[in-house]
Amino acid sequence: MNWGNRVLLVFVVFASGISFLVYRCMKTPVDLVSSDYYKEELAYQQVIDAVRRTNSLSTGVVLREEGAKISLRLPAEMRNVPVQGTVSFYCPSDIARDRRMVLTGASQDIDAQGIAPGRYSVRVRWTSGGVLYFNEQSINIQ
Repeated sequence: MNWGNRVLLVFVVFASGISFLVYRCMKTPVDLVSSDYYKEELAYQQVIDAVRRTNSLSTGVVLREEGAKISLRLPAEMRNVPVQGTVSFYCPSDIARDRRMVLTGASQDIDAQGIAPGRYSVRVRWTSGGVLYFNEQSINIQ
């Protein structure tokens, strides 16, 4: 085998390796935080203001795992007023585990049976009296 054949062999092995890596990269799923990530990013100032309003309340949002349920309690100011919103369980490692539920009141028990064990970022977004509030915290579900 002369040097020209060796150079050709090295080039073919290199091109095959690069082609394999490109194939593997194309098959790897890339999940964004949400499907409309860029639209949400443009409206992020609203989230900053909502977090500031939430932090100014007397207590924070209490999120606790209690056996087969997850207990969610909004601050005391929200107990006797109508509240509308959503609770989102975001799993950074797998988009298929994400869950979104409707917030029905200032105190809510969520069934943990439908949520796979793991680490979640829980985002609570609610409005009361036309004012938006937002809270985000992490929880480990067993």
